[in-house]
Amino acid sequence: MNPGFSTAPHIGIFDSGVGGLSVLRAVRAALPGCQLTYVADNRHLPYGDKTPRWLTERCAALTRHLLAAGATHILLACNTATTQTIAALRAQWPLLPFIGIEPGIKPAVQASRTQRIGVMATPATIGSARLKQLIALHAPGCSVHLLPCPGLATAIEAAHDADVSRLVDSACAALQAAQVDTVVLGCTHYPLIAEELAARLGPPVRLIDTTQAVARRVKSLLPTDHEAVTTPITVIATGELASVERALRRWIDEPLTLLQPDW
Repeated sequence: MNPGFSTAPHIGIFDSGVGGLSVLRAVRAALPGCQLTYVADNRHLPYGDKTPRWLTERCAALTRHLLAAGATHILLACNTATTQTIAALRAQWPLLPFIGIEPGIKPAVQASRTQRIGVMATPATIGSARLKQLIALHAPGCSVHLLPCPGLATAIEAAHDADVSRLVDSACAALQAAQVDTVVLGCTHYPLIAEELAARLGPPVRLIDTTQAVARRVKSLLPTDHEAVTTPITVIATGELASVERALRRWIDEPLTLLQPDW
């Protein structure tokens, strides 16, 4: 790959649905001059119950589509996709910069007063080898309460507020029972409801959201001499458009182009 660009770098971003909009917002704020294309793969939502083999094949297909659209960097705005597939993607495209997002175990340990940490994530992320590695590396002396949250990402995706409220109540009750003082938001959907989670857990509990750190990582990989011209965001929904349109109105406050491909 050419390390320099005459025009703005093009960041291709994908997630299983609208959860990665939390990452998209952070990247846009940090890099307003970059071209951004976001794929909400809601045709296949949720990723949390898919096999590693299926996820790897699907993420490779999305990468190919984003490269065809001109992407110069690929950002996996999904904890499940990152933990399950990013190593295989890097092996397939060794010269392509891939950026992933994974549960913020290290910053949680640094922030915790009692070394009692909760991790909210999809079942696939909770069961991943990568999460186990992060805990072994960064939290060997901590009490780490792993909380799979099946259905929560889907409820957030569909804007089913009653279901979201019920699932948040259940998750927060479990975290409070475990007496954690820090909670890792291990799914990119969860920062979209951070205010609700914070209200239920109360002021003593700190939430760890890694979207800002991911945006800084993307910025660190980009050339400094590119032409910084702000361009509209392109959003691609592989499934139905209604839920994506609602989410965009709710969480992305700027003009954009919404497309539905035949893949």
